[in-house]
Amino acid sequence: QVRVVESGGGLVQAGGSLRLSCAASGRTGRSYTMGWFRQAPGKEREFVAAISGSGSTTSYADSVKGRFTCSRDNAKNTVYLQMNALKPEDTAVYYCAASNSGSFNGLETGYWGRGTQVTVSS
Repeated sequence: QVRVVESGGGLVQAGGSLRLSCAASGRTGRSYTMGWFRQAPGKEREFVAAISGSGSTTSYADSVKGRFTCSRDNAKNTVYLQMNALKPEDTAVYYCAASNSGSFNGLETGYWGRGTQVTVSS
């Protein structure tokens, strides 16, 4: 069984930064693709970023490219989402997902955390 737990959310002013962390426990490591999704009130969940098991490949939603950076430390079984130049429209619950499917698409049906709230004030 794999368990993922997000942390690092909070309230920040527009233009500010936050770093989210996602700690994975269980049989994880380099074989697991990890990713971030978010869901704002009244909106559908959307993809934010993903990173391959080795950390060599990343993917980002167009809305966050150039502002967010996804990285991982496999020694700590932790994935990070560095969020810079935050905008009010980034306000959402951010979820971490892990998958051993070998593809970013597999994250949707992987293991999910309970989320962490990010609120960006204008």
